[in-house]
Amino acid sequence: MIHPPTLAFLEELRENNNREWFQANRKRYEAAKQDLEKLIEVLLRDVGTLQELGNTQVKDCIFRINRDVRFSKDKKPYKSWLSAAIGPGGRHSGRIDYYLQLQPGGESFLGAGMWSATPAQLAKYRQEIDYNAAELKKIIHEPRFRAYYPEIWGESTKTAPKGYAKDHPEIELLRRKQLFFMHRFTDKEVLSPTFAASILEGVALVKPFCDFLNYIFFEETEEEAT
Repeated sequence: MIHPPTLAFLEELRENNNREWFQANRKRYEAAKQDLEKLIEVLLRDVGTLQELGNTQVKDCIFRINRDVRFSKDKKPYKSWLSAAIGPGGRHSGRIDYYLQLQPGGESFLGAGMWSATPAQLAKYRQEIDYNAAELKKIIHEPRFRAYYPEIWGESTKTAPKGYAKDHPEIELLRRKQLFFMHRFTDKEVLSPTFAASILEGVALVKPFCDFLNYIFFEETEEEAT
């Protein structure tokens, strides 16, 4: 599915991150992008057996390789990876979905979770944890889930959030500003014919967590409004 030249291109781009080199190697980039597009096409089909994806197309999922350098000290013009958001509506849905990043050197990963929550969403998350942490803990402490997603990423507040006691029994979850789970792939795994199947396994495992967040962020609000 993903071929060695794709990872080779990304590795060389990391060392030659400038417009001159990129333009000279544009055909290699187009071939790498086609690799990712074919993979996403398969994943949309397979993930569609787990949840409704609507009319989401491959082009809706794939992120541009160009970096937005307007407010960054790092002026490198390109990302040294390829990435896509898999879920209803793709990368612009605004909902919690499945993020795939292809990056050589064992840096490829599948991830999902709370990463850029708004203050209102954080408040909803903490309210839910305060009221019923058991539901979330049942999902993220399930043995198969933790075996596939051993890495937990994200920031926490240094002290208890406002309105919650420092000795709250769920203080560690309440302090979370980000709660993102990640599964890394070796380059060998990325190049394997079973790569798409492994991603689908990860999606199936993390889907209940995404459903949990999407419910408290979106559906719960819609129910209250009716």
